[in-house]
Amino acid sequence: MVTKVEKIVEKYRVHKKDTGSPDVQVALLTQRINNLTGHLKIHKKDFHSRRGLILMVGKRRRLLKYLLRKSLKRYEKVVNGLKLRK
Repeated sequence: MVTKVEKIVEKYRVHKKDTGSPDVQVALLTQRINNLTGHLKIHKKDFHSRRGLILMVGKRRRLLKYLLRKSLKRYEKVVNGLKLRK
């Protein structure tokens, strides 16, 4: 059985044994951010989780900035695949 994480890693990996490239990290962070956003819509006063969400969004932003500097092609693939920018 293939989990969501394995599917994401398989889709965004750069090479066969890749699990930690910025592409994969951004995709996994996006999944966690989306899940936490749904949680916070229900639990509006969960400020500890809200802080975690803000930290994750900042980390994702830094990783995307790094990816943009290193490879525009990979950056565009990730952003379009995850539908992050319009």
